[in-house]
Amino acid sequence: MTDVVVRRRRSGVDIVMGVLLVIVGLVVLAHVVWSTVVSVVFLGWLALVGGVVALVAAVFSIGRGGFWATALSGGLLLVRGLMLLRHTGAAILALTLLAGSLFLAGGIVRLVMAFDRGAPRAALLLSGVVSAVLGLVVLVNWVAASFTLLGVLLGAQALTDGIMLVLFGSARVDRRPELVGADRVER
Repeated sequence: MTDVVVRRRRSGVDIVMGVLLVIVGLVVLAHVVWSTVVSVVFLGWLALVGGVVALVAAVFSIGRGGFWATALSGGLLLVRGLMLLRHTGAAILALTLLAGSLFLAGGIVRLVMAFDRGAPRAALLLSGVVSAVLGLVVLVNWVAASFTLLGVLLGAQALTDGIMLVLFGSARVDRRPELVGADRVER
């Protein structure tokens, strides 16, 4: 069994990506309805293309294992893409409900992680509270304000994640086999 050490690192790439996320968050917040519709249409085209690619991959795997699973998943992905593109309004409602659930779950996880030893407590608490509150707002108002709310939530989440990345960087996991059996306390 190897000991795993998680370290925080902040590099130039983290800062650049964080600044780009902040800029994207501000642009999305400036055009919330447009960004909501564009994101749903983008997801529809992504699912459509992914379904076609999976179906083509299934054709090339005829006679080998996995044909039916690949063909079925490709067909379902193709249908999902068509439904997202054909019924954009209903897709926005469904994705708003999904986004609210994900924001709430992500916020709860960050709040729990804030009490882990060695974690950046203040940043995780702030980010967790923002994500949980945004999730609750979506789940309470998911029908009434879905066209604007999804854009606002996506922009706020990008802005929060960008600030977190600039301030604290990203995590790096090191596996240290020389620590096997050693009694080591992480601070």
